[in-house]
Amino acid sequence: MTCHAVYVEIREEQAADHAAIRSVVVAAFGSEAEGDLVDRIRASPEYVPEMALVAVADGTIVGHVMVSGAILRSDLGDRPIVMLSPLAVVPDRHRTGVGGALIRAAVAVADRRGEPLVVLEGSPTYYGRFDFVPAAEHGITIDLPDWAPAEAAQVRLLSSYDADDASLRGHVVYPAGFDGLD
Repeated sequence: MTCHAVYVEIREEQAADHAAIRSVVVAAFGSEAEGDLVDRIRASPEYVPEMALVAVADGTIVGHVMVSGAILRSDLGDRPIVMLSPLAVVPDRHRTGVGGALIRAAVAVADRRGEPLVVLEGSPTYYGRFDFVPAAEHGITIDLPDWAPAEAAQVRLLSSYDADDASLRGHVVYPAGFDGLD
């Protein structure tokens, strides 16, 4: 996959990648908290190995994304869904297309798996380029930090999405691995 003249290979993470992934995530966020989050997701029942991807350039991991399980809660009960979080690219590879390549690959895997949608919390400007839209437009709410705009709660509808399926509307419940992360 080519990204603005930067060639990256996108593949599933492997156990041998974990230390390098942690370094990428900590560098991208400037915090150990997100590195801990990746470890907690990986150790949880919500972890989906085929949707934990790395971007490799010149033999080095330069980016990582995880799509893992979450719950969409409504009056109809709890519906399993997936969420994209976190997305990390080493700072010296920002604005080179690595993040976009990871997002497109992760969404494609979720779509092939038959997932109806992917939710996330992030920049509407950035993720909007990848067809994410405000989740509220589709009856989905996500708890956001006080500093985040309402539009940061986003959803990407996939090919198996059924607008008439009322179980695809409700409130996103983050898995326990996200507890304590601001």
